[in-house]
Amino acid sequence: MEGPTHVSAPVLAAYGYCEAVTGSQARNFAYGIRLLPADKRQAMSALYAFSRRVDDIGDGALAPEAKLVRLEETRALLGRIRAEEVDEDDTDPVAVALAHAARRFPIPLGGLDELIDGVLMDVRGETYETWDDLKAYCRCVAGAIGRLSLGVFGTAPGAADSARAAEYADTLGLALQLTNILRDVREDAANGRTYLPAEDLAKFGCSEGFHADRAPRGSDFAGLVHHEVRRARALFAEGYRLLPMLDRRSGACVAAMAGIYRRLLERIEREPEAVLRGRVSLPPHEKAYVAVRGLSGLDARTISRQSTRRRT
Repeated sequence: MEGPTHVSAPVLAAYGYCEAVTGSQARNFAYGIRLLPADKRQAMSALYAFSRRVDDIGDGALAPEAKLVRLEETRALLGRIRAEEVDEDDTDPVAVALAHAARRFPIPLGGLDELIDGVLMDVRGETYETWDDLKAYCRCVAGAIGRLSLGVFGTAPGAADSARAAEYADTLGLALQLTNILRDVREDAANGRTYLPAEDLAKFGCSEGFHADRAPRGSDFAGLVHHEVRRARALFAEGYRLLPMLDRRSGACVAAMAGIYRRLLERIEREPEAVLRGRVSLPPHEKAYVAVRGLSGLDARTISRQSTRRRT
């Protein structure tokens, strides 16, 4: 792992490309990482750009067989990055940036293999009977991102219980992904995908799916949403225990990103059928409030006090 050294022009250009991709494609993510110092922001942008490439293969218009080939080619590129076989004059800026970031920080690149595995599940059209089944998928596509990000953030010196930081980062990723699934339920249905557990859909009379701007006739759609919201809240509560383990700016970044999704969850809880009419989002001023709250350390201090009370 490299120390803080001069960054060459080709590597800076590669990071610039990744930051442009992040800014244009991931507004919530970009909002959070702007709170980080430059080196961590660059590394997080490189992680996002590689992850976006994987996601775009899965979501694109290629035939499934072609997607499988492209995903395995991307896995081979990851192998080259891991083996330090990507030079700074390589023509792929995402590979250049990620290779540099992996030398700068102890990023567990195996998490990107897990992401590819998760997108392969999408391409194969897998569905999920139980929450445990869905949780395995979420760990691949979101929990792994939490653990990769922790490689960039690190933990603060002397942080209590830091051995569990990766576990909490993984859990927070699950909370964000379940919120995403609720937000995108109509969009995913239009693309032929169902993520919510089949046993939950059956329990609330929603097994026929979501193909209109209103809930299936005779279903308890609000009950389904509130059931999943409670599950996501429990994941947020557990995952937020990561915050006191991070330095101030890393903690602010995580608090901002997680706070945006937690507020999305609250909106979905208040008006469940809104997710059937369009994508639920937060206005810029509310995102700014969440960022300020994260930078103030308020969320981290609150979680720290709660953790202290639980131990006493």
